Amino acid sequence: MRRRTLSGLALAASALSLAAGIAPASATATADRATSGTGSDGRHAAASAPAYKRVGYFTQWGVYGRDFQVKDLDTSGAAAKLTHINYAFGNASADGMCLAGNVPGEADAWADYVRPLDAAGSVDGVADTDTQPLAGNFNQLRELKAKHPGLKVMISLGGWSWSTHFSDAARTAASRKAFVSSCIDLYIKGNLPVDGARGGEGAAAGLFDGVDIDWEWPGSAGDTDTVYRPEDKQNFTALVHEFRTQLDAYAKSSAKARKGKGHGARPKHYDLSAFVPTAPAKIDAGFDVRRIMRDFDFVNLQGYDFHVSGEKTTAQQSALYAKGDFSVDQTVGDWIERGAPARKLVMGMPFYGQGWTGVTGGGDGLGRPAAAPAPATWAAGYEDYKALKKLADSGTYKIHRDVRNGHAWLFDGTTLWTYDDPQVLRTKTSYIRSRGLGGAMFWSLDGDTDDGELMTAVDQGLGRR
Repeated sequence: MRRRTLSGLALAASALSLAAGIAPASATATADRATSGTGSDGRHAAASAPAYKRVGYFTQWGVYGRDFQVKDLDTSGAAAKLTHINYAFGNASADGMCLAGNVPGEADAWADYVRPLDAAGSVDGVADTDTQPLAGNFNQLRELKAKHPGLKVMISLGGWSWSTHFSDAARTAASRKAFVSSCIDLYIKGNLPVDGARGGEGAAAGLFDGVDIDWEWPGSAGDTDTVYRPEDKQNFTALVHEFRTQLDAYAKSSAKARKGKGHGARPKHYDLSAFVPTAPAKIDAGFDVRRIMRDFDFVNLQGYDFHVSGEKTTAQQSALYAKGDFSVDQTVGDWIERGAPARKLVMGMPFYGQGWTGVTGGGDGLGRPAAAPAPATWAAGYEDYKALKKLADSGTYKIHRDVRNGHAWLFDGTTLWTYDDPQVLRTKTSYIRSRGLGGAMFWSLDGDTDDGELMTAVDQGLGRR
């Protein structure tokens, strides 16, 4: 996914690494949408047909310039259609521990759990107080879960900019154990650093229902400061298993403690997922697919950034099919070929577009030379779907479609944007159903329209069960 913060530096790094070999970006299909209760494995029971996962990434920083708040997931209708929200991101420190707090460029406690919301901005319509231990996005996500039972919230660790220290944290058995333990303590147990009245032991307990690993990339180059080693592949496999082991152990100990207090409870199942790449070279360098899929509940496939605006020629960024090029179908096939069960593969979908300007050569603009990334709202060459929809509706741009290969683009004779609209997403949901995949993932939720147009298209395409 374009799994990184929207800074100019991050976007530039994305373009460079993708041009060199397509690096950046980023379920079990049973049961999360059924409503007849939760079994011992954490899945909802008694669905007569496959239930597809709908996984959306909520960006920590989106509450600032974009003013996209957790409440917007409720008012747009997206929350009712999601099975999982992945909170992006948690970071790993230089000493190999999960990091939280107010560290410029590294962690943002203000957005996470310190910032007070007024009544108008709160999911439950009640203003935060000065004395409550949890506020910010975390408290709003807790309120959202209370309003939408069955919705899961995952902490996503890493991303393009914050994968810097993963290789170090995963390097030895001792470092893996310490890193995973710190992540569980911080997010699953909810023991947040104290910040005035906020934080403290158990402040966020019960909020997170699992962990999403977004290491970009084990065994391959990522952001300019990200460490990678040849042994990352075996260490990533071991890290995934360490997460699975510790999450299960914590679930069992918690259930035992509840039982000791007279509460009958089966162990909670904590989901474990990852964002994984499309390029075969990156898959083979960092992912022992058959082994890691035993521990993962599902993985989110990179389904976009196949080409980016930093390249000198316009191209599709998220085509379903593309002969001789990166595509969703190629990615699915490569993961299945290496041993991944189709039902554990969740297709990534972009809620944004990649764009170029100074396009020459005429025609429909695709595959033509371009001078530079297109001007955009937040970062050149990257634009939210809601802004692209306005361009499409303006009459200035013509919508072009490759119906056979499943992608679309806008072109005005000079500027081109490649993106997914509802028609493309309906084609992709049909593919998910026909291939028996686990569902759909979205980067990122703040790119959709106020009424959740893309989310609705996917939800209707997948069906409720």
